Amino acid sequence: MGTPKKESRVTRRQKRNRLALIEAGREVMSKKGIDAATMQEIADAADLGAGTIYSYFRSKEDLAIAVIESLMSNLAVRIEQVTNTFNDPARVYAYGIRTVLNTACQDERWKQLLYRSEVISKAIYSCFGPFAIRDLDNASKAGRFQIANTDLNWRLTSYAIVGVAIAITSGELPQDSIDQAVIRFLCMAGLEEQQAMELANLPCPPLAPE
Repeated sequence: MGTPKKESRVTRRQKRNRLALIEAGREVMSKKGIDAATMQEIADAADLGAGTIYSYFRSKEDLAIAVIESLMSNLAVRIEQVTNTFNDPARVYAYGIRTVLNTACQDERWKQLLYRSEVISKAIYSCFGPFAIRDLDNASKAGRFQIANTDLNWRLTSYAIVGVAIAITSGELPQDSIDQAVIRFLCMAGLEEQQAMELANLPCPPLAPE
């Protein structure tokens, strides 16, 4: 194998700037919300010129999506820290989908992007996919789930999570619909309804702070 090509100084600087903007965007948007945050505030927080931000993101919405993807990746790691203590791979998956759905319904930063359902669904599929598909595979191998295509199952679930979150945050469904949605997602994985109810009702340990 050849020696990996060393990144140029320009490439390293571009990566640092992009990361700084995402981190600044997360800080400002967490305090003010996506709608109220301005690109100038975010550029100032990143200690970069206002014009620089548009070299990396075409609009505030594009930056908001990058921030949400960063938050999702962070959430996936925090879910993993909790579920690493579980012995049942089916419970690992159940905890994960409940936490993602709860966050989609409660985190203001997520809620403000739910209207871009195709974007946030794709982000959920991509950011949580390596974990969720692994968990589905593990639960299937353990005989807990019965799934012919775990990738397809997770893709369907990703889009369903967003649909349920939109209905709850718009008031079309009550908040406690989350419980029923988790049960339905577990039934999609091949569990009988009673099994799904028992699994969905297990205690949910808290996540580490963001």
